[in-house]
Amino acid sequence: MDRPASPPRRMWIEAMLLSCLLAGLRRMKPDQASNAAGWLCRAIGPWLPVSRVADANLRYVMPHLCARSRRRIIRDMWENIGRNAGELPHLGKLPHNPASGPGWDVIGEEHLRSHARTGQPVMFVSGHIGNWEMLPPAVARYGLVFSSFYRAPNNPYVDRMLCDLRDEAMGQAVPLFAKGARGARQALAHLIRGGHLGMLVDQKMNDGVEARFFGQPAMTASAMAAMALRQRCPVIAGYVERLGPARLRIHVSAPMELPDTGDRKRDQMLLTQQVNDYIEQKIRQHPGSWLWLHRRWNRQLPKK
Repeated sequence: MDRPASPPRRMWIEAMLLSCLLAGLRRMKPDQASNAAGWLCRAIGPWLPVSRVADANLRYVMPHLCARSRRRIIRDMWENIGRNAGELPHLGKLPHNPASGPGWDVIGEEHLRSHARTGQPVMFVSGHIGNWEMLPPAVARYGLVFSSFYRAPNNPYVDRMLCDLRDEAMGQAVPLFAKGARGARQALAHLIRGGHLGMLVDQKMNDGVEARFFGQPAMTASAMAAMALRQRCPVIAGYVERLGPARLRIHVSAPMELPDTGDRKRDQMLLTQQVNDYIEQKIRQHPGSWLWLHRRWNRQLPKK
């Protein structure tokens, strides 16, 4: 019998490098780790070929911006990506409602407390805005521990390390669901059992529905709307605003009104569009905090 192939040697090397990097970040204070990683990504990121995708996206949906404004947004985006990486090992220890300095607070926490008292499942929706990794552990502090969809890295060792960091931030192991049909079935079963579910719905999903995003057609995941409407499950939207190095503010909205026109497909489209409109509004408020690197819209883009 053939033995299963072992992962390539480069995957071990990548994992070792990441382990050393995380160890170094842990030794720093949260704001120092955020500043260091943010500075590095801001200096290097704009020169990477993938930044051409970000620039093309900005030209497509914000044609009023000049080249200088687009470059500033792209630099801000890379800085935010770096800060997220620097803060990841520290998320579980950031204080709640600090008087100053690193930590996090919540605007709209009454919606979390109110729903936690019901004991009913809920779906949280957001996008890759600010430090989106802070949303699950912050919401968990209110008794609403939610599982999420995610796309695993190709390197299984890196995947395990990142999952461990997320569990550490949550203070417990939380199941994650792979994107795709199988993961969607598992997530629906999780909701039916009374579990909570979180989804970042701002990436292109070719087998989704064609909703509008920044006024342009954008294939958008429909699983969120389908599950919420099937279970008549409350949908709460939120996002994370960056106030400074390792200083974060979570914004939580009241549950969205679920459409009920009698037409299932129309209801799914209406709810999907409602979520897209919410995310677009928040991106427009803080354009440098969103991940413009996605191939989000239905058009040809430069190669990465």
